Amino acid sequence: MKTKVLLLMLILFLTNEIIAQKFENLAQTPPMGWNSWNSFQCEFVNETVIKEMADAMVEKGLKDAGYEYIVIDDCWQIGRDKNGYIIVDKKKFPSGIKSLANYIHSKGLKFGIYSDAGTKTCAGRPGSKGFDIQDAEMYAKWGVDYLKYDWCFTEGQDAKISYKKMRDALYKAGRPIVFSMCEWGENKPWEWAEDVGHLWRTTLDIDMKGRFDGDIWDNHLGWTTILDMQVGLEKYAGPGHWNDPDMLAVGNNDMPENEARAHFTMWSMLAAPLMAGNDLRNMSVNDQNILTNKELIAINQDVLGKQGFKIEDMGNFEIWQKPLSNGDMAICLFNRETKGKKYQVDWSKIRIKDFSGTYKVKDLWKNKVIGTTDANFTIEIPSRDVVVFRLMK
Repeated sequence: MKTKVLLLMLILFLTNEIIAQKFENLAQTPPMGWNSWNSFQCEFVNETVIKEMADAMVEKGLKDAGYEYIVIDDCWQIGRDKNGYIIVDKKKFPSGIKSLANYIHSKGLKFGIYSDAGTKTCAGRPGSKGFDIQDAEMYAKWGVDYLKYDWCFTEGQDAKISYKKMRDALYKAGRPIVFSMCEWGENKPWEWAEDVGHLWRTTLDIDMKGRFDGDIWDNHLGWTTILDMQVGLEKYAGPGHWNDPDMLAVGNNDMPENEARAHFTMWSMLAAPLMAGNDLRNMSVNDQNILTNKELIAINQDVLGKQGFKIEDMGNFEIWQKPLSNGDMAICLFNRETKGKKYQVDWSKIRIKDFSGTYKVKDLWKNKVIGTTDANFTIEIPSRDVVVFRLMK
């Protein structure tokens, strides 16, 4: 009898161990897509908007450039039924989530949704606390491909336990879903979440109001402040587990072209998820060209999966490096000043890691090979802008 009890306990333990994991082989490169929050927040998000964003992603060339996820953020849910299953806000989404997911899939795209580990979402809608299993079952039934899981109204909760519960519920439901953890880096998820989520936020939300430097405004950070907070986190990122410095602000609030180019470049160097947050239907040609730049997207999506890191810091002028596959590397010169800066590129004096021999040098924003690393040259980096090179063997 004792042997049978021990055997049963072993079987239960092994069963729990099998369930207690995330889906592997997802997000092998940083996820690319679009999220509704920055442009539409709670008031203006609805079924029509989401469908039109999917249409625009295809028509404006973002799908061809690699963007694939259309993610509804907060405010699609309104309550729960007697069995604890989530109820969709029919005023905003009259056809239901399953129908919407089918529409997005028909475009060759993937569908993402939002919830929260607490009792409520950040906008006060029903959270998933205590309903992980029911929610994961519905996501699988609807055909969800991506879940953003927030961290509001979580007083007294342990982040590790809460996020593992949803991880396990998703796995038990059986549909492979990218798990995007959004607890703002409060509990240093980079140190423990590799086996829990496919990506995790490292900071508070990015500022959406056209301010790019400085401190916290209403729990929002300028993108360069967020950039500074990524230094040292590169060792935690890789295929299937990414540091997430939040969505792109390109195209929001008339961000200047130079600022948008620098922001997009640095997110590409960081191997950050590239989740657009602008209104894709009416974005400017400049914003469209930035978001679809294939040379920079190739840097971001490089299969080696290495996050870039800072190798030179001269105050308001920095040099960053990102290792790439096939022995290539990206080198980015970032001028944070409000005026242009001339810089003499002497490859032998830049502290580039694993630099050896001669490389061809390609200016990625100009899409032009300009020489080799055997020759030095002087370059001007415009104010609040970047020059980024791909060094190729």
